[in-house]
Amino acid sequence: MTARRNKRTMWIALAAAPALMLVGCTSGGGDADSGTGDETEVRTLQLAHSYTEEQPQHACGAQVIADEVAAADVGLEIEIFPASQLGGDADRIALVASGDIDMDIQGASALGAVYEPISVLDAAYAFDDADHLAAFMASDESSVLVDGFKEASGVQVVGVWSAGERHFTSNTPIRTPEDLDGVRMRFPGSPQYLMNAEALGADATEVAYEELYLALQQGTVDAQENPITNILAQSFYEVQDYLNLSAHQLNTNLVIVSPVWDELTEEQQEALTAATETAVTSVTECIEEEAEATLDEWRSGDDWEVIEDVDREAFQEMTVAYFEENYTGDSLEVFEAIRATAP
Repeated sequence: MTARRNKRTMWIALAAAPALMLVGCTSGGGDADSGTGDETEVRTLQLAHSYTEEQPQHACGAQVIADEVAAADVGLEIEIFPASQLGGDADRIALVASGDIDMDIQGASALGAVYEPISVLDAAYAFDDADHLAAFMASDESSVLVDGFKEASGVQVVGVWSAGERHFTSNTPIRTPEDLDGVRMRFPGSPQYLMNAEALGADATEVAYEELYLALQQGTVDAQENPITNILAQSFYEVQDYLNLSAHQLNTNLVIVSPVWDELTEEQQEALTAATETAVTSVTECIEEEAEATLDEWRSGDDWEVIEDVDREAFQEMTVAYFEENYTGDSLEVFEAIRATAP
């Protein structure tokens, strides 16, 4: 898989690049109101996440944020703590809300434990594609989500990116909703993912991600769904016959900032937001390129059969109708705002 190795080499190089621009800066203890870029008054923000340094969320995301903030020279630097060094996802959410961690990269469904409507970002077929997600976040419609989350948690959303489309893998082809009849499909156990399963007409079975390969191998479940990067990393092609390009959900990551956001100067807030916007584009491109390189190899190889002609329109029509009927309150308002920005 030459193309994939070359791309990964680039990511590793990006992740390993030291933040030389930060040499001479002090960490913490700086005056948040200085905003001058003075070496003696630099404020350090912790940025935590659960990804390895080889993954695009780090190399094309977190590292880009750190580099862009340093280049802005506004009296801020970002210190990155990857691979759950500061705790697991659920623990870090609470620590960000309390201000013990300054910044984090989290999945929408995980953040739903703090503010349920934010998990709607992970609803099946809520977004048509990554461009739709970007359009929603750039629109006034997104304020219902960003403002609602800030009011409920005190935490500021500064950016959202697509971490890849999720697809079905299975032992029989899945082209239409009817093909899911009787198929035991593994879904993560969060409320939004289980709601997705019901909306898609799937028979949801909860299996821990770490146990999924064995469950597929032993026939405990018949199928599963994940983005290409996870499917490749877990070698599911060894225990499944078909990759069905359903693109039924965008894996979303949110870059969030603790209440320290309100202590930053306007110049620092603008620089951090701009840096995150650059990272959103970078991560999306890195993930899309890696996924396409992997798909090209699978299409030309014999690991399994790639099913291209999934009737996404039929799936989306069914799921949108389900969510419009079953969401209520703020969750329904967020879902309708998302669909209002569809191309």
